[in-house]
Formats: sequence, C-alpha cells, structure tokens
Amino acid sequence: MSREIVQAARGWIGTPYVHQASVKGGGTDCLGLVRGVWREFFGIEPEAMPAYTPDWGEIGGSELLLGGAGRFLQPAPDEQPGDVLVFRMRAGAVAKHMGILAQTGAEASFVHAYDRHGVVESPLSAPWRARIAGRFRFPSI
Repeated sequence: MSREIVQAARGWIGTPYVHQASVKGGGTDCLGLVRGVWREFFGIEPEAMPAYTPDWGEIGGSELLLGGAGRFLQPAPDEQPGDVLVFRMRAGAVAKHMGILAQTGAEASFVHAYDRHGVVESPLSAPWRARIAGRFRFPSI
C-alpha cells in the first residue's frame, strides 16, 4: 500500500497552499494533504479538525498534529515510503508541519505543502530530518 500512498500524495503536487483547506487542485495546507490522502483510501475523515494557526514557531500550544496522528495513524518504528512525518520546526515549539515520505535512502524525499510553494516534493535533507517529531503509518486496508 505504501506505493499507492506515495502516488496519491504526488497527485496533489501543484495544488496551491491555502491554510486549513483540503481540496486537491484547489488549495491545501500540509494537514489538508494528509487528510486528502486519508479520504482517498479510507473515506470520510474520523473527526473534524479544530481551527489552528499557521505559525510554525508557536510555543506552548496544543500538540494537535501529534495528537491527531497518534489517534488515527499507527506509530512507524522504521522508515517506509508512505509514512506520515510530523515536524517540530524549532526546539520547544509545537509540531506544526507534516508531509508524506516519498522515498527513503540517499535520495530520501517527502511530499508536503507550505506557504508560497503549495504542494511540492522536497529532499528529506539533514535539516528537515532533524525536525522530525513523529513518524506514523496509515492503517492497513
């Protein structure tokens, strides 16, 4: 299933960035991308998302992304394509970014959405890798 998850995520590439949206081709943010891939494989989303700020440097708030990922996705003990990566953009900040691992190894990459770029596939470089706060896997079908 990991190949299908990656293919679905790559299908969102080029979708513009729109905070709190999840419409393939219309607009999405990083969470909206993961929500859209979820809908493609599992249908309706398990819960409505509360409003959240776009501030990657937010301190002292609720861990909405990590909490939600822990409720609906499985912890990933190793790294596989299709895994959902959750990022903490700086020490002490709330985890506020996520993406879907597309490739592992020397050419590791992930698909994600961010402001002024939309949905793109980026190298999972050392700086990105250092920010990983959690790794999760979609449930098996």
